Amino acid sequence: MKVAVIGALGQLGVDVCNEFEKDKVEVVRLDIDNVDITKIHTVNRVLTEIKPEIIINTAAYHDVEQCEKNPCIAYEVNAIGAKNLALVSNDLNCGLIHISTDYVFNGNKDIPYLETDTAFPLNVYGNTKLAGERFISAFAKKFLILRTSGLYGKSPCRGKGGLNFVELMLKLAKERDEVRVVDHEILTPTSTLQLARQIVNLKEPDFYGIAHATPEGYCSWYQFTKEIFRLKNIKTTLNIAKPGEFPEKVARPYYSVLENNVLNQYNHNIMNHWSDGLKEYLK
Repeated sequence: MKVAVIGALGQLGVDVCNEFEKDKVEVVRLDIDNVDITKIHTVNRVLTEIKPEIIINTAAYHDVEQCEKNPCIAYEVNAIGAKNLALVSNDLNCGLIHISTDYVFNGNKDIPYLETDTAFPLNVYGNTKLAGERFISAFAKKFLILRTSGLYGKSPCRGKGGLNFVELMLKLAKERDEVRVVDHEILTPTSTLQLARQIVNLKEPDFYGIAHATPEGYCSWYQFTKEIFRLKNIKTTLNIAKPGEFPEKVARPYYSVLENNVLNQYNHNIMNHWSDGLKEYLK
């Protein structure tokens, strides 16, 4: 089997490539230097030469604030890029695994979102990712759209200045006597290693469509930070941020917990608890 990973130098892409190679799968690593997914002729040329059996798209324009400032760029990458990969996957008769986001939902539920729940994004990022989902669903014949949440991993997150949330909290703990974190946003933090293993598990799927792929359980950003500090035995004072202490520049869902309903239906869910992923990451 040959797999082409788009965004191979990114936070998730690195782990996806490594986990496939551990599984003895041939991996072709592609990044912006190799292929611009917003250009259909480039996508077609590069992938036709490779002839993969699966295309995995981990590439995205995902800085939420930058998406608001640059909606055309966000749409080109997150929507048109997804459409181009869908069209080329059909030409090559190969599978397409595309990574999407919990931000397609508005957060008004208070129980985990199912794949069948109506998407209603609050911001440009969520809207462009949803547009990408719609293009793939309309054009691709063999596809999996995996929605996930709160990614963090060993490789630098280039789109967000190189620091994921865990590393930012560890940095602040060293620099400050007190760290304050919001407690009103509820989600499931997902290590890229957990998600990469789940993607490898789906390399020969017996279903197509949309599936949620996050670890078990959920927490607030404050509760997540509390567990980080506990596991690292950090004594820096941690408190809940006051309402309005960190003014929001972009509307975000306050509750975006995803239920892995489809993966469970097909016995493909191998995600463990989010705290297990954090323990492994911190080691």
